[in-house]
Amino acid sequence: MGSGSHLECFKAYDVRGRVPDELNPAMVELIGRAYAQLIQPKQVAVGHDVRLTSSELAEALSRGLTDSGVEVVDIGMVGTEEVYHATFSLGLDGGIMVTASHNPRDYNGMKFTRDNARPISADTGLLDIEEAVVEALKREGNVRIGWPGSDGSQGSISHVNTRLNYVHHLLTYVDVGKLRPLKVVVNAGNGGAGPVIDLLERSLPLEFVKINHTPDGSFPAGVPNPMLPENRAATAQMVLAAGADLGIAWDGDFDRCFFFDEHGEFVEGYYLVGLLAERALKRHPGAPIIHDPRLVWNTVELVKAAGGVPVVSKSGHAFIKEKMRAVDAAYGGEMSAHHYFKEFSYCDSGMIPWLQVVEAMSQQGRPLSEMVGERIERYPISGEINLTLSDSARALSAVRRRYGPGALSVDELDGLSIEFQAWRLNVRTSNTEPVVRLNLETRGDKDLLQTKTQEVLDTLERA
Repeated sequence: MGSGSHLECFKAYDVRGRVPDELNPAMVELIGRAYAQLIQPKQVAVGHDVRLTSSELAEALSRGLTDSGVEVVDIGMVGTEEVYHATFSLGLDGGIMVTASHNPRDYNGMKFTRDNARPISADTGLLDIEEAVVEALKREGNVRIGWPGSDGSQGSISHVNTRLNYVHHLLTYVDVGKLRPLKVVVNAGNGGAGPVIDLLERSLPLEFVKINHTPDGSFPAGVPNPMLPENRAATAQMVLAAGADLGIAWDGDFDRCFFFDEHGEFVEGYYLVGLLAERALKRHPGAPIIHDPRLVWNTVELVKAAGGVPVVSKSGHAFIKEKMRAVDAAYGGEMSAHHYFKEFSYCDSGMIPWLQVVEAMSQQGRPLSEMVGERIERYPISGEINLTLSDSARALSAVRRRYGPGALSVDELDGLSIEFQAWRLNVRTSNTEPVVRLNLETRGDKDLLQTKTQEVLDTLERA
């Protein structure tokens, strides 16, 4: 930032901080004004998640926007993707979602888009918003009067229920008449997914077994983050207890969904990318498919076999969406359970993926374990391993020195990817904490996977 000042709540892709010391209504109101100053929108969608502080922060955000002359389309308590959908389907100039996704209870935040739900991140305007807020905080007196570029005109707020249109849109991704009456465990984690499932249920021949279904910002079952292995047991156990065909769990703002097969086994997001890519290529033959560099072999093989063009992108939603638009990709997928769809304005959705998996299971007459089982055998993976290290840059250098010279390829698009004939690794540092994330895969060799995983871990830890 030009001013040299930094606000703790501004991150690479969004705003996130502890309430009230890092983020509070006064700060959020300023952020609304700064967004209006930078984007110059006429109409902006505002939605919020189930967190206990979200409603108050959304009101403050709307105040900042309307005081800057913006018309706010308030769509209420929704998932992040409902703000994306409202923005592109209503032809609005931008959208802002008040959410902290899977962060601890006392956090909140915001995700920002422009028209057509294009993301605003650090390199596309978020730093400018931060700078404008910092300048406003420096100015003395009443910032309402002193805000630059404000002509004093007052915007309005309209409350619009966009959910029925959103659900109708979701149903266009499957042929409802060809779905089998599968039994599906759904775990919303007391986040926002439950009410959407209730509406979809009216149109689907599925039997839902609902756990932690009611939105509750106090998160009685813990903050919903199925990425963490310790948060998966409830869904897995219910799949077995109910004799279900499938289990699905979401994070709080339900832009990511997580799958469990009929045995209650968690299915890594990596294998879903290949499965969903194949389906996207049926709708868009020969199209580009975007994937991240952490794990690649399974996706590349399936995409090529289905006649598509695999394109690698740096991980992170802003990078994936930008790359998708640049090459007009049909679908993009990250192993972290973010799935992006061309028809969804290149945005990520936590609802479209499971609908398509149910359709695939119905069409093939096979359980999910069978559909992904051969791929898991063919390309076994380590699962993402997170290490807290004092000097992550030195650790990556040590891995490069050890493995780089004998490798088929070394790539630094996103962290460090090193590829051999029989195995490959990706190791990258976190943007926000002293953590290194490691992923390995092999060509069908579980023993080699175990050996190399331990070897690379030793190299990282000794650096």
